[in-house]
Amino acid sequence: MKITKFVVLSFLFFSFTATSIFPHAVHAEDPEAVIDVNGNEVTPDARYFIGAASDDNTTTLAVSATSQIICNSDVILSSMSNGLPVTFSSPVGESNDGVIREDSYLNVNFDAATCRMAGVSTMWKMELRPTMRGFVVTTGGVNGLNRFKITKYEGGNNSYQLSYCPISDPMCECSCACVPLGNVVDRLAPSTIPFPVVFEPVADKSS
Repeated sequence: MKITKFVVLSFLFFSFTATSIFPHAVHAEDPEAVIDVNGNEVTPDARYFIGAASDDNTTTLAVSATSQIICNSDVILSSMSNGLPVTFSSPVGESNDGVIREDSYLNVNFDAATCRMAGVSTMWKMELRPTMRGFVVTTGGVNGLNRFKITKYEGGNNSYQLSYCPISDPMCECSCACVPLGNVVDRLAPSTIPFPVVFEPVADKSS
C-alpha cells in the first residue's frame, strides 16, 4: 500500500514539475499543428501577428498593408507597431478540426474592420503587379480560390514559412505546385528565398 502511494505521489510530482518547467511541451498535442511563439497550437479565427523570425528570438517586423483602408492593399512588411493581425481558416469544403496544421490549405484574412467596400474582402490573394514586375500578395480574395500553406522553415530556428498554392490562375501555366513567399522590396511575394515567420497571438481587448 505504501509503495502504491509512493508511486502515485511520484507520478503527480513529476507531472506538476514537467508542466512547470516545460510548459510548451504540454500545449502541442498534435505533431502537425502549427505552434505560436508561446508554444500553443494556432487555431482558426484566433488573431495573430505574423512576425519576421530572427536568430535572437526578437520580432521587429510584422505583416501589414499598404493602406489603412485595407481594401485592395498589398501585403507588406512593416514595423511591429504597425503590424495588422490576421486570422486563418480552412477553404470551403475542408475541415481543420479546430487546429491549423502544417501543409493544410488555408485562407488568410486581415482582422480589420476598415474595409467596407461592397464585394471586397480582407482575404489574401495573389495578383499581378506590373510595377513590381511580377505577382504580389494583396487583399480582395475569394474563399476557396486563394489557398495558402504554412510549413516548417527549412532554415530551422523554430520558425515557419508561407506559401501560395494556385488553383487555376496564370501562375499555373507551368505548374500548380505551392510557391514559397518571401520579402520582395518589402512586399510579400513569390520568391526563391522563403521568408521565415512566427505567429504571435493578439491579446484580447478585454484582458
